[in-house]
Amino acid sequence: MNHVAKCSVLGVWANVFTIDTFMATMRQAINSHTRCIIGNHNLHSIYLHHHDAQMHAFFEVVDYAYIDGMPFVLWGKLMGFPLERVHRLTCVDWVPQLIERCAVEHWRVFYLGAKPGVAARGAEQFRTQLPGLNIATAHGYFDLDSADNARIVAQINAFDPDILLVGMGMPRQEDWIYQNYTQLSARCIITVGAVIDYLTGEIPTPPRWTGQMGLEWLARLIAEPRRLGKRYLVEPWFLLPYMAQDVTARLRGRHGREEA
Repeated sequence: MNHVAKCSVLGVWANVFTIDTFMATMRQAINSHTRCIIGNHNLHSIYLHHHDAQMHAFFEVVDYAYIDGMPFVLWGKLMGFPLERVHRLTCVDWVPQLIERCAVEHWRVFYLGAKPGVAARGAEQFRTQLPGLNIATAHGYFDLDSADNARIVAQINAFDPDILLVGMGMPRQEDWIYQNYTQLSARCIITVGAVIDYLTGEIPTPPRWTGQMGLEWLARLIAEPRRLGKRYLVEPWFLLPYMAQDVTARLRGRHGREEA
């Protein structure tokens, strides 16, 4: 595995990636035929990490976790870590670049997630833009404990992807990976949330400047208030004790940059 710097805040750790180092990490895993599980951290994942046992277990087995939220970057920077906006990797920005790289490198990519027909539509859009892209999809609306799950795993393994993108929302996507990763042949398994819904226009994509200003959460809340209201307006309050722990550690000089 590549050595990528880590930072620890709010009771979790994440890697200090840029898009370039993120892509290089995937290339290294694919070229070495090493299975690599990559999760992501934002305030919602941190909340779930502390309140959901299986989510916590998922982050015990991941190899890397990218930062997907400006609040994480801003708080980490305040706590003394060398974090900048460039270290916040949001799927809407990096997934299209990854798909382009897959076409160039002839990497096989499988997308699991979204409602029936949505991922297939997104894959067709990518194929139109990138002739020769080898991509397959399956929707994410199935019972994780049913025979359908075994069928999905078999379908993925038959395709034998270099990269498996799992976009079923938190914590469903993490639960699915945790339950199935030992049976999967994919080299890189990566959580990507609802990215295909945004890229196909199924859900309005927030203006990219909102992410740079730390306001993307507000744009998403306006677009999906019922689904995201608790996530953005209630859950962050439960992180106050972890913020206090960070401040105490910072004052005592215990925070520092770690190496993976």
